[in-house]
Amino acid sequence: MSNMVTIESKPAEGMFAAPSPVDSKPAQPAAPSQGLQVTERAIKRIRIAMAKEEISPEEGGLRLGVMGGGCSGLSYSIKFDTQPRERDRIYDFDGVRVFVDPKSFLYLHGMTLDYEETLMRQGFNFINPNSTRSCGCGSSFSS
Repeated sequence: MSNMVTIESKPAEGMFAAPSPVDSKPAQPAAPSQGLQVTERAIKRIRIAMAKEEISPEEGGLRLGVMGGGCSGLSYSIKFDTQPRERDRIYDFDGVRVFVDPKSFLYLHGMTLDYEETLMRQGFNFINPNSTRSCGCGSSFSS
């Protein structure tokens, strides 16, 4: 992908802020799912990026994860994968598949993935109720 993706951890309270001027739709989760939610704006952006990367929605999907590192101890990981791994949890949001490995699921359970596009920034936001602290840059957290 040629666009920069910004990843930010936000607390669960007040998780649906006012809509951005570019997209007047409120950031509502696309489908209720046990353990993980993705907003309609995020699904739309994932579809566009998958098409650019030539990733088949039937076979591939978006991989969300957590890895050690960053200012606060843990960092989010987001990338495309051509197929799920053996032990992945697989979520389907209106035809967009999201893969989460078992270790990352411990930190991402209950999280909402949103997409924000304003004049100042654009990118995915991890709205994670498990995040107890995040760093100033917003790309790492602790729980």
